[in-house]
Amino acid sequence: MAEQLRGKRVAALVANGFEQVELTEPKKALEQAGATVDIVSPEKDTVRGWNHTEWGDRLKVDRPLEAARADDYDALLLPGGVMNPDHLRMNPNAVELVKQFARAGKPIAAICHGPWTLIEAGVVRGKNMTSYPSIKTDLTNAGAHWSDQDVVNDHGLVTSRKPADIPAFNRKMIEEFAEATHGRPHDREHAHA
Repeated sequence: MAEQLRGKRVAALVANGFEQVELTEPKKALEQAGATVDIVSPEKDTVRGWNHTEWGDRLKVDRPLEAARADDYDALLLPGGVMNPDHLRMNPNAVELVKQFARAGKPIAAICHGPWTLIEAGVVRGKNMTSYPSIKTDLTNAGAHWSDQDVVNDHGLVTSRKPADIPAFNRKMIEEFAEATHGRPHDREHAHA
């Protein structure tokens, strides 16, 4: 398993208020599988987590959002928390980055409220997904097929509900990230449109 993602680069897109464990645990699992994970953020220098009911740790930003492109990465991780995806879905650069990953057919893993940014990017219609229960209606209104499971995978779009699902989320995320692109050739041809 330590070599499964050797040479892969993953962008972890977060703003202040990401649920700390939903970034730190998947990041650790990805790195243990051999991937390089960059924290990509609209924040300068550091981004602050949310630890259940209070502010958490500050983590170093590896790449500013404005400088990030899907072409530089193999996969995308979208942690949850309430504040984090709410900020990201209002940021045109964040939404565009998510669209780039989707158009390129690159795998995306989102947990908890992370799918809010996917909804804003317009990439959930027809997808089988799960999420934190409070955004079930948002996903179904955007055209996704929601189910209450610990992890759901739809052609490289991996979603989970909450921190308790992280073990299943990590396993499926690593498996899908190892497979590389999941889009049709047509999708990849138009990734730069």
